[in-house]
Amino acid sequence: MAAVSGWTVDAVLTDLRHAGSDENRAGMKRFGIQVDRAFGVPMAYTRPLAKKIGKDPALSAALWETGWHEARILAALIADPKQITPVQMDDWVGAFNSWDLCDQVCAVFASTRYATEKIAAYVADEREFVRRAGFAMIAWRAVHAKKVPDEDFLGYLHLIADKANDPRNYVFKAVSWALRQIGKRSQSLHAPALALAERLAASADRTERRIGKEAARELTLEKTLARLRRKARRTGQNSLQSLKTVK
Repeated sequence: MAAVSGWTVDAVLTDLRHAGSDENRAGMKRFGIQVDRAFGVPMAYTRPLAKKIGKDPALSAALWETGWHEARILAALIADPKQITPVQMDDWVGAFNSWDLCDQVCAVFASTRYATEKIAAYVADEREFVRRAGFAMIAWRAVHAKKVPDEDFLGYLHLIADKANDPRNYVFKAVSWALRQIGKRSQSLHAPALALAERLAASADRTERRIGKEAARELTLEKTLARLRRKARRTGQNSLQSLKTVK
């Protein structure tokens, strides 16, 4: 497949190399990002570059193959979710080595038609960044998948409950993120998400307690509740509506 944007891989890499800096690389490293093959380019530069290039599946695939960190993030930003395949998803997810790369790619993967099946598969995977990918996709879907019925997210709560005892840094942070985003999606999901958070907060397991307390704290903030009330008024959702609480 030929590139449609007029950009070449070499041109993109040259652009990224010039936009990078040792200072930014040092900052990335402090935040736990792998910088062995990174130019040190901030997202504030990468996102506008992606908009300038536009959607280009062929260039996206070629940039991913370079192995450069920012090139791979850019590959996700210019990918076309409608053309992403299950094999491509598995290949990319299996190559994750940084939380930021995982999260940026999963923002795109969450909108593919394979998202539901891949979430279940990735959450069940024992590899740290692969499991994180599953929960990152849940979090992104909770925010952006407006047409997905709220009821579908109850199944995700079961996945959260099942893996909330995984103590690995990049997993439990993503589990917490997913739980909080589901609880903030709508008033109907707030109650079951908060119930799960409170249950985890009372757990004997340290990781579950940490996730539960963090989620319960955010889900009971007045600004969170006010936002949900405003959203319910805009959408006409019955403020008393609730879904079955996850057991």
